[in-house]
Amino acid sequence: MLRIYRSLRYLPVFGVIVIWQILSSSGIIPGNRLPSPVTILHGFTELASEGLPPGYTLTGHCLGSLKRVLSGAAIALVTALPLGMMMGYWARARDFLTPFVEMIRPIPPLAWVPIAILWFGIGDKSASFIIFLGAFFPILLNTIGGVLSINKRFIESSIILGAKKGALFMKVLMPGAMPSIITGIRIALGIGWMTLVAAEFTGVKSGYGLGYMIMTARDIQRPDQIIAGMAVIGVIGYTMDLVIRKIEDRILRWR
Repeated sequence: MLRIYRSLRYLPVFGVIVIWQILSSSGIIPGNRLPSPVTILHGFTELASEGLPPGYTLTGHCLGSLKRVLSGAAIALVTALPLGMMMGYWARARDFLTPFVEMIRPIPPLAWVPIAILWFGIGDKSASFIIFLGAFFPILLNTIGGVLSINKRFIESSIILGAKKGALFMKVLMPGAMPSIITGIRIALGIGWMTLVAAEFTGVKSGYGLGYMIMTARDIQRPDQIIAGMAVIGVIGYTMDLVIRKIEDRILRWR
């Protein structure tokens, strides 16, 4: 019964695709504006078999983008997590650093592209930097919020019982803030995929990347392959979110 319910969740998606195809076949939706699902599927098979540019297959593009997104998100996690723990625990650090965070946070990743090219040149480093910027702040703010949400009595009791700073952070603050931290990681990975096209706009020396592939399809006016690339980004992003949620269920069994 549970499997049937889970399958029914995807029924609206298939319904939209069927209606879309009917409207496209009847000419209500012009093919030059929005390709039909069948045309997009044909573009997808071309990307998977022939590649774009020719020889650069879809698998290589997926792996190239995954490498950049995961590396950028990993650097964001390593830097934002301890900083967020510190800002959440020490009010003075929070008061001092919050103005800097709130001034930098609203700047869109696309605005950093010229600076990224200037600092890191064209390639994976600049693309990972753009993704890092998009992923950093969700992890930071959710970590701060998670620490602040912990009952102060738990912290005070740990200190009274002689817990040192390291033990306090690892055994009280980290577990208590973990639900918020995982939520921040989920949001960060989502934003990482959202900034993928902007990140790879800086250029990719290897020639592989979903964002780079989409821009190449734009240059040769292949909207079917553009939408196929967008769909691949969406499916991979959805799959990553499912994986994070599975990990969350295992880590947070006590909830």
